[in-house]
Amino acid sequence: MHAYRTHTCAALKKADVGQSVRLSGWVHRKRDHGTLLFVDLRDHYGITQLVATEGSEHFNGLNAAKLESVVTVTGKVVARSAETTNKDLATGEIEVQLAEFHLESAAEMLPLQVNSDREQPEETRLKYRFLDLRREKLHENIMLRSKVIASLRRRMIEQGFNEFQTPILTASSPEGARDYLVPSRIHPGKFYALPQAPQQFKQLLMVSGFDRYFQIAPCFRDEDGRADRSPGEFYQLDIEMSFVTQEDVFAAIEPVLHGVFSEFGTKQCVPATLEKGFPRITYKEAMLNYGSDKPDLRNPILVADVTDVWRGSGFGIFNKVIEGGGVIRACPAPGCADKPRSFFDNMIEFAKSLGAQGLAYITYKGPGTAPEAFGGPLVKFLSPEALAKLVSTARLAPGDAVFFSSGTELAAAKLAGQVRNHLGTELDLLEKGVFKFLWVVDFPYFEYDEDEKKIIFSHNPFSMPQGGMEALLTKNPLDILAYQYDIVCNGVELSSGAIRNHKPDLMYKAFEIAGYGPEVVDSKFGGMISAFKFGAPPHGGLAPGVDRMVMLLADEPNIREVIAFPMNQKAEDLLMQAPNVAEEKQLRELHLQLSPKAKALLAEEQQKSDAA
Repeated sequence: MHAYRTHTCAALKKADVGQSVRLSGWVHRKRDHGTLLFVDLRDHYGITQLVATEGSEHFNGLNAAKLESVVTVTGKVVARSAETTNKDLATGEIEVQLAEFHLESAAEMLPLQVNSDREQPEETRLKYRFLDLRREKLHENIMLRSKVIASLRRRMIEQGFNEFQTPILTASSPEGARDYLVPSRIHPGKFYALPQAPQQFKQLLMVSGFDRYFQIAPCFRDEDGRADRSPGEFYQLDIEMSFVTQEDVFAAIEPVLHGVFSEFGTKQCVPATLEKGFPRITYKEAMLNYGSDKPDLRNPILVADVTDVWRGSGFGIFNKVIEGGGVIRACPAPGCADKPRSFFDNMIEFAKSLGAQGLAYITYKGPGTAPEAFGGPLVKFLSPEALAKLVSTARLAPGDAVFFSSGTELAAAKLAGQVRNHLGTELDLLEKGVFKFLWVVDFPYFEYDEDEKKIIFSHNPFSMPQGGMEALLTKNPLDILAYQYDIVCNGVELSSGAIRNHKPDLMYKAFEIAGYGPEVVDSKFGGMISAFKFGAPPHGGLAPGVDRMVMLLADEPNIREVIAFPMNQKAEDLLMQAPNVAEEKQLRELHLQLSPKAKALLAEEQQKSDAA
């Protein structure tokens, strides 16, 4: 007999009755019935019930074992009576009568309960993540993640892609987020950077003559955490293809994502088949109709441009916005005309929490479009003709309310989109049981950074501008579109991608418009620009986020629930106590010294720790 187990804790069935078996695992739960002790023994695979009789040789040992202690037991498989059968358990028709018992590892008092789904403080869960991972739901999430990655890898290989690994220690590049820097010991004063993405390397693989690349790639960005973004690091399905158009990229990735979400999801993947592919919406349409470049198509609300409705009205605030080149957006609230005043007050407070000064609204009780069919503080500023136009443009039905946002095109769209999302949740309007995918295409190549007061790249600096060099030379930079695209599912951006700019002259010109001289391009992207001068194929790709895919499939609102060892929102690993203080010897080897401010902060932290 094996030293630790003949079966796993999910394997024994009624057909095994009479066998002598050995099991190992964790003491999950105990129930003392006086003369009988029942213990649920758990391993990675499941649970088996053990039973020990008072007075038997090993009764006291098993009874003394605390929850989560690791034990090995030997015993006989017996059938449960009909009334004690547990239909919710794979091994619910049998139990194991204890004959031998060995304590492999005793557990101390638990800081969190493993055998319960009761909420625990996140700090405790992260500090004792190894215990948290034993809990059923989280354990299943991590197994789902493993299966999803295996499925992605299999489907990519079936599509003719080859898996390559790219460097982790590389050079810093201006890609938007902050880099994590790694000081070099043998090159004093110089630093490596952890890759924000394998962007340059995967393009260099295409220049090297490889045709279809993929990688389950780790990426590192010094960003703040959010519910859908883990601080520090994340994983993505990184993809690149040579001699392809945008359509070729879509055709390659749609079956992979559709297949994975159909395989592991409990919701219908829309479209049900791939005959027509995922729907496509231009960036301009997405911002106009949904107020977001990652619209949730489960929400039936559509935003409308009602600038012309308010143009020349008696409402001075909106008139001033319009005269200044701004716009007015309308977000309908279906069936909300008869909501109490508190509903509208709460919506105003929601808008203020986003930084808006308020949220104007009108109610439409109908029928018809006479002024008496409307309510709210703004009705008096609109003529009967304008009210009729509002009903038509905003697609209002009797019983609806409508909220308004104003400002620059981007600001008004963003607020309207956030109001749309909020209403969709608050009014329970989201379509249930579906994954709704779409492509957002035709992104602006450049955008204007209000903080920096300059033109910057909209997505990344490696995309091909639509219209090529002629567009860069003759068009207003803010009017140039790019062969850039995002794939979105249920309002979650899974990936950004693009057909790449593989021509050195176009790249130099694009960077010039963004304020970078040729010396910056040669310095920051020297390897890639040099490679492009020796013959580069047209190529493109994208990189769907693995963490976000699993988060959607597991129906988890927080990405930390699908990552084995995540950091907290402060980018701290509470289990391994990282980041931590480097020893003076390490700093000397790296030719580094701490600033006075850093020393003071560390001293302050040490004082607090000593006091605690």
